[in-house]
Amino acid sequence: MTFVIDPRRGDAEDDASSTKQRSLLSLAGSLLAEISLPKLIVAWVLLIGAPAVLVGVAPLVLSILITTASSKVAYALSGIGSLLLFAVILGLSWFGGRRLLRMVEESFWSLNSLAVQPAYVLVRELLRHFAEKLLPARVSVRRREALRARMAAVAGLAIFIPVAVVVTLVWPKTQWLGTFADVASVRRLATIAVANTFVVMASYFAIAALIWGVADAVMSPLRSLKIVPEDADPVRRWRIAHLSDLHTVGERYGFRIESGRAGARGNERMQRLFAQLDAIHAENPLDAVFITGDVTDAGRSAEWAEFFAALAPYPRLAESLLILPGNHDINVVDRANPARLDMPFSANKRLREARMISAMAALQGSRLHLVDLARKTLGPTFEDELAPHRAAIAAFADKGSLRLSRRIAELWTRLFPLVRPPQTKDGLGIILLNSNADTHFSFTNALGLVSADEMRGVDIACALFPSARWLIGLHHHTSEYPRPVQHLSERIGTALINGTWFLRRLQQIAPGAVVMHGHRHIDWIGECGGLRIVSAPSPVMNTTDDRTTYFYIHTLARTSRHPLLELLPPQRIDIPGSRLQDIDSPRMTTQEA
Repeated sequence: MTFVIDPRRGDAEDDASSTKQRSLLSLAGSLLAEISLPKLIVAWVLLIGAPAVLVGVAPLVLSILITTASSKVAYALSGIGSLLLFAVILGLSWFGGRRLLRMVEESFWSLNSLAVQPAYVLVRELLRHFAEKLLPARVSVRRREALRARMAAVAGLAIFIPVAVVVTLVWPKTQWLGTFADVASVRRLATIAVANTFVVMASYFAIAALIWGVADAVMSPLRSLKIVPEDADPVRRWRIAHLSDLHTVGERYGFRIESGRAGARGNERMQRLFAQLDAIHAENPLDAVFITGDVTDAGRSAEWAEFFAALAPYPRLAESLLILPGNHDINVVDRANPARLDMPFSANKRLREARMISAMAALQGSRLHLVDLARKTLGPTFEDELAPHRAAIAAFADKGSLRLSRRIAELWTRLFPLVRPPQTKDGLGIILLNSNADTHFSFTNALGLVSADEMRGVDIACALFPSARWLIGLHHHTSEYPRPVQHLSERIGTALINGTWFLRRLQQIAPGAVVMHGHRHIDWIGECGGLRIVSAPSPVMNTTDDRTTYFYIHTLARTSRHPLLELLPPQRIDIPGSRLQDIDSPRMTTQEA
């Protein structure tokens, strides 16, 4: 029989969330039409409203605690019983105060990552985008760098001045010392809380934006790097196959979210990639096969099953594999509906994290170590850390209960960074980061953020091996590439929110390190203040089935004349395209039917 519609070619439903097939305006329209307003309101209250109220109320509550505790001093001196009572009250006040301080701190940084830093990045990239549009077609690299630096400083000032004016106007409504009467009236408390929160966050935003703008303006510029052959023979070489954004799908002819029918279908190209890589590894062993995120297209169980099925014929290759989480592995709520969001307490995101944990444990559990932040040393291996949690993770995957999801969340937050220590004191160490911002909305799934605790872990690991060379892996690009782009959407909403801070910290912690990432699906090599930054092309995105794609094997070297890690010219590995047989006129025989 002859098909009217060939199911292998897909249809419009496969383009539902595709940014390659639909404009962002079209997707935004669908989002507004389909979004669940009750869920959105609850999510905003929990993620923004509650932290904001807590930040605003905290000064009043702390002042009441201090006043109450101090008022007991005179009474406490009148007798032993009173003294004991005072001790109990003081202990409860101290415990409550410490706990409140932790909650306020968490709330502050929650608001910071959700609103403050993204707003600064948005203003900075808006200014850079439109300023660069005014540049002549042919302009020197130095002039473009100078313009980008100036726009960062202007962004800081453009935020600081109006926000400072508004803070001055709101200040009379604030109250920082309170009594029980202030917290007894809900209406009065709400008014004070809103005013206090606005002043705290807006003041921080204004000052931080100014500091960030100046820091971005004076930091070493991000530049494209042309790699030339090394004159001297390296003392030591490491061969790293850098892959990223495989976007494994769970169906034989499945399409990927971003590309829809404009992209490749199924996993056949990935299977051929593994076959080629295994042959290369057998002939000239690789030191690591590094997949920097988006191993799957939406973090679903079927997608992980397909990935491991494709890898199963190549056990030697699997022994060299290192993977880390990308936004598609963790943050995509619904591959077919960008309007869907998860509640902050939903089990769905924790299930995606549990699948990622399981995959990482299966591939690299015995080779990577956690970092013990308290003791400032390397902690247990991933496998050992996971051992007491295996039963709970399995139970959670089966039941999806809220109680067990909290345990997954706590485990996830302390896993990163993961460290593969150098084999010798001056060898190559590899650090894996989780650069995914904590989002609950498919439309904002691509945001990136590296936490301060992760950078503390990187600092500790590097300090333990001061003579080692370091390869740092994360999913998101650290900042926008220093080259012209056609669309503003290419500049915002995808890079690390705190990317320039991350680069500045890394320059101090691991000077000369090589940073590998994916996320943008294109190849690029650059440098920033001594750091080498390598972006991996995706072998399955921005292409169709019949086109050739590629990836690179990079050679990292330690030379006798240079103390830092060097990048030698990479080896490009092509993956030839293929096509479905009789795609234009498919027929099914009686036997096939």
